Amino acid sequence: MRIHVADHPLVAHKLTALRNADTDSPTFRRLTDELVTLLAYEATRDVRVETVTVRTPVATTQGVKLATPKPLVVPILRAGLGMLEGMVRLLPTAEVGFLGMIRDEHTLKASTYAQRIPEDLSGRQCFVLDPMLATGGTLADAIHFLVERGADHITAVCLLAAPEGLAHLETHLNAIDIPVTIVTAGLDEHLNDQGFIVPGLGDAGDRLYGVVD
Repeated sequence: MRIHVADHPLVAHKLTALRNADTDSPTFRRLTDELVTLLAYEATRDVRVETVTVRTPVATTQGVKLATPKPLVVPILRAGLGMLEGMVRLLPTAEVGFLGMIRDEHTLKASTYAQRIPEDLSGRQCFVLDPMLATGGTLADAIHFLVERGADHITAVCLLAAPEGLAHLETHLNAIDIPVTIVTAGLDEHLNDQGFIVPGLGDAGDRLYGVVD
C-alpha cells in the first residue's frame, strides 16, 4: 500500500478552513469540492491512458486519452457524496458507483447497507471517496468489496487520515495483490475514545449536510 500526503500550500490552506469549527455547511461543501479537485490531480497520476492520433489546426500529432474500461469513482455514502463533484471535475468521463456503509458507534465496525456497483470490475481502476480515514474499517471493507468484484487498481481519496486507520489498512489489505494507494490532505495525530480523528475536523457528514435527527 502506498500513502501520499499532498504537500501544497493551497491544500493546507483549504484544509485549515475545513478544520475551523466556525465554517458553516455551505462553505464547508465548497471547500471540500475545491480540495478534492486538488487531491484528484495527485490521485490520477497513474490513471490508464491509450495513445490516439489527433489533427491540430497545424499538423497531425500523437496524444493520449483515458483508456477503456473507464475508471469507476465510488463515493462511500453519505459523506463521500460531498467529494464526488470535485473528483469527476477532473474525470468527467468516469463512471460512478455508490457504496453505502455505516459504522457502529459502539463497536466501530462497518457494515454495508446499499450498493450500486457493477458485478464485474475486471480490469477496472477504482477511485474510492471517503472523507475521514479514522479506524480504517469502512475503507478496508470497501476495498475488499471492490477487489472481490475484480477491480485491479484502487486509489482512495481522503480529506484526513489517522495513523491507526493506516495501520489497520496495512494489516487487513496485506493479502491483496493489487496496487492500493491512499491520497490524503493530511495525516493527523491519533483517534480519540469515540473514534474521531484528532485534531481532525469533526464529523464530515454532519458538517457537509447538517445533523439529521
